[in-house]
Amino acid sequence: MLSILKIVLQRLGLGLVTLFVVSIVIFIAVNSLPGDFAEAILGQGATPESVATIRRDLGLDQPLVMRYLEWLKGMLTLDLGTSFAQLNFANFGGAGTTTVAEQIAPRLKNTMFLAAVTACIAVPLAVTLGILAALYRNTAFDKAANMFTLSSISSPEFFMAYVLILFLAVLNPIFPSLSNIYDGMAFSERLEKSMLPALTLTLVVTAHMMRMTRAAIISLLASPYIEMARLKGLSPIRVIVVHALPNALAPIINVVALNLAYLITGVVVVEVVFVYPGIGQLFVDSVKIRDIPVVQACCLIFAAAYILLNLTADVLSIISNPRLRHPK
Repeated sequence: MLSILKIVLQRLGLGLVTLFVVSIVIFIAVNSLPGDFAEAILGQGATPESVATIRRDLGLDQPLVMRYLEWLKGMLTLDLGTSFAQLNFANFGGAGTTTVAEQIAPRLKNTMFLAAVTACIAVPLAVTLGILAALYRNTAFDKAANMFTLSSISSPEFFMAYVLILFLAVLNPIFPSLSNIYDGMAFSERLEKSMLPALTLTLVVTAHMMRMTRAAIISLLASPYIEMARLKGLSPIRVIVVHALPNALAPIINVVALNLAYLITGVVVVEVVFVYPGIGQLFVDSVKIRDIPVVQACCLIFAAAYILLNLTADVLSIISNPRLRHPK
């Protein structure tokens, strides 16, 4: 237990260092974007004086290092700042302003809901298909499953989204093509409107998890303890599920965690296609108008989610593998 706790603390410390480095990269990259919020909001009729006034009010005229330190201080106190797009310039910082946290919270909730729905469909489906493909390897089912997964991996997300819209919303109106969900919506209605983006993400992530499950199980089928289980007369499905699968959990857990991270950090395209009000849609809208605090906060949330799920994958892989728990 102490060794596992030590490993968790080491991974957590490495994750915090990584997040700090990523925060520097995010800040420099976002502030290097072409264009300017003041120019974007004032349009073509902007004058140098009005642009300079807005930049001064927003603190954009400060040195880059000072702005980063101020932003980092806010991050450490969980203060994400104020959204530029929601500011009342006549009364800066007073009534009529919206904090970044208030703007992101409902969007992040929607994205987490979409990720949860997708995970509930994709993870059991991928593991089941991987087990069946390993059980019936080199058969027609195995070849069809591999062909399907390769097609899913090779197809862009927006293409898969439009194909599903065509077949499940236009030709066969089973699900709505637009995911216009809102707070207070009934769970069943929210689930229905989220189904098409969830199915799109399922097609994208199932392929990776299914192929890893199949490869991990097949790599163990030549092991001596698997041969012994077969000699005892156990059925092939019992050999795989009871004896092979538990020992293949480490790589499967890793690929599942990485794909769960993708469901939070890689949903931008899918949310834009279905007009889903998640954090990815908010990120794209904020980039368009150069709303720097919102863009930086979204990027930091994406990075933190990815690092946290990778940490979780490392810990679960160690716990599930005795050789990693007791390296000596």
